[in-house]
Amino acid sequence: MKYTRPTLEVTSPTGQIHLPLPRLADAFAAVPDPRRRRCTYSLPALLTLAVAALLCQQRSVLAIAEWGQRQSPAIRTALGLPPDRAPDQSALHRLFRRLDPKHLSTVLDAVFTPPAPTARGAQAIAVDGKAHRGQLQFEPPDATTIHEVTAFCHELGLALAQLAVDNQGGEAELSAARTLIGRLNWQGRVLTGDALYVQRDVCETVLAGGGDYALVVKGNQPDLAGDLALLFAAAEMSSAATARGAGWDYRAAQTVEKGHGRLEIRQAVASTELAGYSQWPQLRQVMQIRRRWQQRGQWYEAVRYVVTSLPPAVAGPERLLDLKRGHWKVENQLHYIKDVVLGEDASLIHAGNGGAVLAVLRDVAVNALRAGGERSITSRLRANSQQPELALQLLGLAPSLDA
Repeated sequence: MKYTRPTLEVTSPTGQIHLPLPRLADAFAAVPDPRRRRCTYSLPALLTLAVAALLCQQRSVLAIAEWGQRQSPAIRTALGLPPDRAPDQSALHRLFRRLDPKHLSTVLDAVFTPPAPTARGAQAIAVDGKAHRGQLQFEPPDATTIHEVTAFCHELGLALAQLAVDNQGGEAELSAARTLIGRLNWQGRVLTGDALYVQRDVCETVLAGGGDYALVVKGNQPDLAGDLALLFAAAEMSSAATARGAGWDYRAAQTVEKGHGRLEIRQAVASTELAGYSQWPQLRQVMQIRRRWQQRGQWYEAVRYVVTSLPPAVAGPERLLDLKRGHWKVENQLHYIKDVVLGEDASLIHAGNGGAVLAVLRDVAVNALRAGGERSITSRLRANSQQPELALQLLGLAPSLDA
C-alpha cells in the first residue's frame, strides 16, 4: 500500500498555501510521558490510537479502547502498538488523567501551524473560549464555565493553538487568552474576537508581535463605544454626499444573502475619522455594521461596531466585513464539529486532566480532516468507520502488507 503525505492547499489573500503534514507520532514523541519508564504501550502509540479512533466515530474512551482491540495486527502495528494487543479502557483513562494538556497542545503548533505570512493582514486568527458542558455537573458552583481557549485560523480552518483553562481554580477566559495570545506568532496575522478581547494590553501584545486586531466593541469599553456611536450618528444625520464633500472619510460595503428561509442584509461603513483622536492603541479604522434580516415575515436589526489597527490600504470595508463574519468560523467549523460530531458536549469525563486532554485530541482529529481536504466531515467519518485504513491515511500512516 502506497501512501502520500497529506498536503493542505488553500487560497488566502497571499495566494496558495502548501502545508505538508509531518508524522503525528513524531510530534507525540516530544510530549512528556507522566507514566513510569517501562510501559507496554508507548505514549505516541496511545495518542495516535485515540486520534485514529476519533476519526472513526469512536467518541468515548471505552469506544476508543474497544476499537483498538478490534483492529487487525497490521493496523495496530501502523499505530505503533504491539500487533497482538491493544490497551483497555482503564489504561487510557489513567494516562489521560495524568497527561499535561499544555504539553499535548504543542502538537497543534508542531504539526499544523504553517509559517507566518509576510503580507500584512494576510491571515485572521479567531481566539475564543469554549465550555465542555458535560463536565459542568461535576464541578463546584464557583467554577467558571470556560474549559479551553483556542486560536483558529479563518483561512486554513485549523486550530493553531489551545490552552486549557483552570476553571475550578477560578481562572477566567480572558486570563488564559492573554497567555495564549502571547505565545502566538502574529506576523502578518489579525486577531479577531468578541468584545471580551477589547483590552489595551491584548491589542498591544498583538501589535508588538507584528500583527493587527479587528475586534467588536460593546459596553465593556464605554468611552470607546461612545465615540463610535457619536461618529456614526453624525454620519447618519448628514447624507453620504455631504459627508464626502466635507472631506469626511466614510466608505461603504454591503452584502445580501438569502437561504434557508432567511434574507440577511449587512451594511458596513468604515472610517478613519477616529484615527489620531482616539487613544486606543494604533487605531487606524472603525466600522459600523448594520445587520438586518427577515425571518418568517418579520424584520430584525442589530448594529455592531468594530475597531482595527489595519489601515484602509490593507483592509477596506469589504475585508473588514469578512473579518467580522469570519470570526464565527471557530464556532461553525471547530466547536460545532467537536460538540456534536465528536461528542464533546456529551462527554462526562471529568477526572484529572481527562477532559482537557481529549479536547486537544479532538482538535487534532478535526485538523487532520481539514488538512486532508475534507469538506463533509460526517461523511468522511462514516467512511472511516467502515475502512479504518482511511483514517490512518489522514495521519500519515499505512498498514504494512506483510504485518
